[in-house]
Amino acid sequence: MAKTVVDVEMLDVFKAELELCKVKKGEVVAVLSGGDDHPEYAQTFMLAAQSLGATTFHVNVPKYGQQKIAGVQGRHALTGNQPAIDTLKRADLVIDLLGLLFSAEQAEIQAAGARILRVMEPFHILKQMFPTEDLRRRTELSRTMLQAAKTMRITSPGGTDVTYGLSQYPVISEYGYTDEPGRWDHWPSGFAFTQATDGEVNGTVVLMPGDILCAFKRYVQAPVTLEIKKGYIVDIQGDGPDALLIKKYIDSFGDPRGWAISHIGWGSNERAKWHHIASTSQLASEHIMNALAFYGNVLFSTGPNTELGGTNDTPCHLDIPLQGCSLWLDDIHILDKGEFALPELRASRR
Repeated sequence: MAKTVVDVEMLDVFKAELELCKVKKGEVVAVLSGGDDHPEYAQTFMLAAQSLGATTFHVNVPKYGQQKIAGVQGRHALTGNQPAIDTLKRADLVIDLLGLLFSAEQAEIQAAGARILRVMEPFHILKQMFPTEDLRRRTELSRTMLQAAKTMRITSPGGTDVTYGLSQYPVISEYGYTDEPGRWDHWPSGFAFTQATDGEVNGTVVLMPGDILCAFKRYVQAPVTLEIKKGYIVDIQGDGPDALLIKKYIDSFGDPRGWAISHIGWGSNERAKWHHIASTSQLASEHIMNALAFYGNVLFSTGPNTELGGTNDTPCHLDIPLQGCSLWLDDIHILDKGEFALPELRASRR
């Protein structure tokens, strides 16, 4: 086995992240990985945890036979491995390099009190979007406001006008670290989101050039109009390639639940970059957190809702961050054409 060389800068950044997660002497930090993925992350996280006085170990499971389907979460190499799950349940913090999101195994580990930090982006993105306490404050405020709202309305200059009924599902905030027992987060991130009450999404969403189709890591090229009734897309129209691409993608799963409207929210990370798809040479290794967390985006999505406690576990999922939208919660103006209308939601520095 090749020797893993520890990068000093990476060690410093990972230690700072664990400090935000309140890792301290006497705690147990476990690193979970699959196959030969991210050996340098696993080693560096363990050294960082050790430097803070924690006991640490690495759980590595084989990835042989693991199914990988674009857009699918909740299917991973930990499935059925109860001894590994039981070991992770005894940790205070689990660093998830495998990808447990939307899974029963993650829920079981969280229920035991372990906090979980998902890490999947390359190191240059982890540095660029490093979380702050102010990001946490603004993201948690977004969560509080979503919890109190009964309706959400979204409009755009391109023709979007859609309304979500709220109250059935919880609200999740992601700001890039976790220091509370049983809490999951994703480094990097910076957004709050919820799910509409079943059947209560109605209106029109117009995807405009420059909006992002995360599953394909590309920008929308021409307008796409989605007509939505009772929580499902009922019609797709557009003259460019994107309308057909979206339709063929959803149809390919053979699951009518793939046409459902999924989570909705907005981004709050002022360090995220909208232009990253066009400018990076490392796109193949990135997971589009720049797009999902981008400051002032509306994070529109389709497909599953199990992350929020729903029953739609379709493998067909599309995240489509929208730029330049206006958004209201009840009668409170949150976003005005992509800029925060409320001063308390604005970043102190941009």
